[in-house]
Amino acid sequence: MPISTARTLAFDILQLVDRGGYASDLLFARSTALDSRDAGLASEIVFGVLRFQSQLDHLIERYSGRPAARLDVEVRLALRMGIYQLRYLERVPAHASIDQSVELVKRARKRSAAGFANAVLRKVDRNPVEWPSRDIELAHPAWLLDRWDRQFGRDVATGIALANLHRPETYLRLPPGASPTKDLEPTNIPGCFRAISSDTHGFRIQDIGSQSIVPLLDLAPGLTFLDLCAAPGNKTAQALESGVHAIACDFHPSRLAPLKSLGIDLVTLDARQPLPFRRQFDRILVDSPCTGTGTLARNPEIKWRLTPSNIEELRQTQVLLLQRALEALAPGGKLVYSTCSLEQEENEGVVGGLALRQMRRIPGRDPGDGFFAAVIESR
Repeated sequence: MPISTARTLAFDILQLVDRGGYASDLLFARSTALDSRDAGLASEIVFGVLRFQSQLDHLIERYSGRPAARLDVEVRLALRMGIYQLRYLERVPAHASIDQSVELVKRARKRSAAGFANAVLRKVDRNPVEWPSRDIELAHPAWLLDRWDRQFGRDVATGIALANLHRPETYLRLPPGASPTKDLEPTNIPGCFRAISSDTHGFRIQDIGSQSIVPLLDLAPGLTFLDLCAAPGNKTAQALESGVHAIACDFHPSRLAPLKSLGIDLVTLDARQPLPFRRQFDRILVDSPCTGTGTLARNPEIKWRLTPSNIEELRQTQVLLLQRALEALAPGGKLVYSTCSLEQEENEGVVGGLALRQMRRIPGRDPGDGFFAAVIESR
């Protein structure tokens, strides 16, 4: 039986994610030649399996009597895909979900497990499940939920986790002078619109949380602007709408490539070291590398990889980045430090008492991804 293009792609991408890849990047790179239905199904399966991973593994054990972790990775992924389609997707025929998942096991050269996979999937039903623990029910690591409980309270933490289990809404950035269409809904951020349909009309996709950062800089024509961690360039492009003189920096030259079309100076540097500029800047944005725990709805694989030690390692880098940026801030200038992390160590723990004011966006409470930003003025 031939395997559908969408399921083949989803299976291959899930294997690459298991080896350290990122789902959104892989889907973008590999689905451009597919028709919209195949691309959509592949995306739905990949993100669904990653968002609900702990639930799916519990169901594997429930239906098979074996812990998912003890299965070969290819068998485990095929079962996750099959169970996700059978329990979570209403429009996919059951026979297709079962047969195609079994064929994926064979394609992965695990023919000896094909009968096992078939038997497991034929037991799957849609009956309500009494989950054995909160972390499995919410499909998040227990240690991460515990952190959010302490920081935000149990109700807000639960709301964050539930928001992360849903497909994020699409927001667009309209350049000055562009006219929104009828299927674009304005937001409280100028130039930011929520896409009601799947048609993006060629406008730049940029989450509303991301678009909330640049306005904090109070940009104006003629100001000098340094974007210290610029890639992929959405915030840089947004800043240029204000008529600033900009320089964009990043650690890897390849990550700066998408910014070439902006027509500004691009600098490859390690911002943990003293910056190579002779002048100081009126405005600086430090959109720091972080754990990304505010973006788990669109990057669900992060929650299964992250460890508490990663948070402290990143905090040390973030402190250095902020220190270097402050050295380059002109008298009377303004700096915004931001992350798409929910963790205090990466946010308040970095800016300390320097912040003039702070902003926080929380998934489940606020639209879009979670973000933290602190406004710092030179003294």
